[in-house]
Amino acid sequence: MKKNLTMLLAVSAITAAMTTGALAGEAKTFKIATDTVFKPFEYPDENGEQIGIDMEILEAIAKDQGFEYTMDVLGWDASIAACQAGQADGMIAGASITDERKENGWQFSDGYFYATQSIAVKGGSDIKGFDDLKGQTVGAKIGTQGETYALSLADEYGFNVTSYEDSPSMYQAVIGGQAVACFEDTPIMITTIEDQGLDMKVVEGTANEGSPYGLAVFSDDEQELLDLFNAGLANIVADGTYEEIVSKYLGEAAAADAVASFGTAAETEAE
Repeated sequence: MKKNLTMLLAVSAITAAMTTGALAGEAKTFKIATDTVFKPFEYPDENGEQIGIDMEILEAIAKDQGFEYTMDVLGWDASIAACQAGQADGMIAGASITDERKENGWQFSDGYFYATQSIAVKGGSDIKGFDDLKGQTVGAKIGTQGETYALSLADEYGFNVTSYEDSPSMYQAVIGGQAVACFEDTPIMITTIEDQGLDMKVVEGTANEGSPYGLAVFSDDEQELLDLFNAGLANIVADGTYEEIVSKYLGEAAAADAVASFGTAAETEAE
């Protein structure tokens, strides 16, 4: 699946040259939508300001490429709807790049973080894998890859899926016993459980192959935004800014792995 990550090192120079020349002397402003809580990629700090990996990556890229933007914290479904209605130019919200989404009109930037999806259960649960979910109810967040993963396994393993509007509600359903497990992006669940001290645990061996996250747009008219994002992403990876951002939220080891994934993708595509 890592082939989904674009050859940043191979194409960045060309993209940067094109966008820089086209926008010389201009400072365009884009309207970007995002989710409410998808920690550590976007979430409110103690002052209510939206922070996280997505927020800092976009800020660094905008600075590198000389464009401005406004951020609307709308929630996952509302962000998609805003983009589709032309009320936002794009969304950055840990959106996984998949063929199914592309077929449904999503257009993506280069991938900027690779993530799998897994299940998490209550701390004292004896669930060790999908076989233990038979006849049970699990949770997933509406419209996400976690939900897609859950639904793809539901018939095979005989469990029911209840979908939630946001991650906090889903986690509380597991803790409160309304669901025995939940499906979501692995790094999100690990971070949330640790930071909030939730009585939950990620079940080893339940991760799928995963896919990269990308900034998403829903119109050919927004190609300029994708080009700028791609060029800026390549630059902040090259100068170390990207690694600093990821390290701040996920630690040095995860940041090093994230940076290495760009090189791996380039080598794979070149073969």
